Amino acid sequence: MPPRSKIAALPADVKKWLDRALVDNQFGGYELLADELASRGYAISKSSLHRYGQQFEDKLAALKMASEQARAVVDAAPDDEGSVNEALMRMVQEHLFKLLMAKSGEEIDLPKVAKAVAELGKASVVQKKWLVEMRARAEAAANKVDAIARKGGLDATTANEIRREILGVAG
Repeated sequence: MPPRSKIAALPADVKKWLDRALVDNQFGGYELLADELASRGYAISKSSLHRYGQQFEDKLAALKMASEQARAVVDAAPDDEGSVNEALMRMVQEHLFKLLMAKSGEEIDLPKVAKAVAELGKASVVQKKWLVEMRARAEAAANKVDAIARKGGLDATTANEIRREILGVAG
């Protein structure tokens, strides 16, 4: 097994500074970064910084692409009922389960996994509560419109059609 990366062993505040400096320098200037780290007491070669920077840049680019694609999907196909969120939560749950099964016997960060599961559960409850509230609001709006339409002289068929259209939004 290869030795642990010196960059991974940096204190959190130094690692945060390094990540910010890499982004600010557009993933260049590795020699200057190596010199700055050396002045702070950390001997890390510019080659090691470059390898780390490449991986970090690749991850950042992938994250940006995923965010842009997610934004495009939401713009193209709005998800009023939260089914995309529900599917994503199920996928994350499945991956966490696979991680736990694959790592049986190995050391895993159980508190982080437990927190992720708890957050997923909380998100699911919040989403379902929002959906129930949205449906109740749509029902109340449909009832008001129906009453106003009938009072204004609309026939029952037209009022019911308006009501169905309103409730169709909420499922």
